[in-house]
Amino acid sequence: MALAASSSSSLAAKQLAGLITSSSCYSKSNASLVKLGCISPRTKRSLKVSAAVDANSMPLTGVVFQPFEEVKKEVLDVPVSPLLSLARQKYEDECEAAINEQINVEYNVSYVYHALYAYFDRDNIALRGLAKFFKESSEEEREHAEKFMEYQNLRGGKVKLHSIMQPPSEFDHAEKGDALYAMELALSLEKLTNEKLLSLHSVADRNNDPQMAEFVESEFLGEQVEAINKIAKYVSQLRMVGKGHGMIQNPQLTYTISVLYFIQPL
Repeated sequence: MALAASSSSSLAAKQLAGLITSSSCYSKSNASLVKLGCISPRTKRSLKVSAAVDANSMPLTGVVFQPFEEVKKEVLDVPVSPLLSLARQKYEDECEAAINEQINVEYNVSYVYHALYAYFDRDNIALRGLAKFFKESSEEEREHAEKFMEYQNLRGGKVKLHSIMQPPSEFDHAEKGDALYAMELALSLEKLTNEKLLSLHSVADRNNDPQMAEFVESEFLGEQVEAINKIAKYVSQLRMVGKGHGMIQNPQLTYTISVLYFIQPL
């Protein structure tokens, strides 16, 4: 009986000593741990101290992106109707309508330029330089219309083509002559197109659509200013040449830049 009590007491003493040693090991440095026998010298070399990691701790910013929760929002629901675009996002109806209007503007201007090309390509007019210039201008405006159509589809809108006005077939002018009259008409059309583009940009700003605004800026606004300046210079040159099919009437203006541009092919 006494032997059992002695063994039990000895075991309790060993457990207490181990607890004290363990507690001491927890609070000591690496060198002290070696002395206390908690770790071996070899273990000391590889022992590293690191902060505790809490799996539930928040990032430093406090912001957590939860994609599966975010996509549940109604505004981001994917349409199920086959008539609705899957790509459309933050593209207002006013922006869609404005793009369709600009498509119509570009096609109308292209149509007028094509009529001017046909006029100056006649055998009794035969201003090949002007014919070439207006043909290229017509193609450029048509390309602009197609660019807007591609953008409409890119944003998930629907292209709706409007009617195109029939342009005149005669461009002779009693006072100015046909060459100057045609180029002044082109200058007016380019300025009108510029106003329409600026209005389109305003629609994008009003609807908080930076992507549409950037598209108009990068693809059209700078180029439009250059086109206006180029045609304005042509008008100035033709005014110096005088009335007629771009023919020289003032001896002081013989063989001017205007003639090089408009009598000879560009």
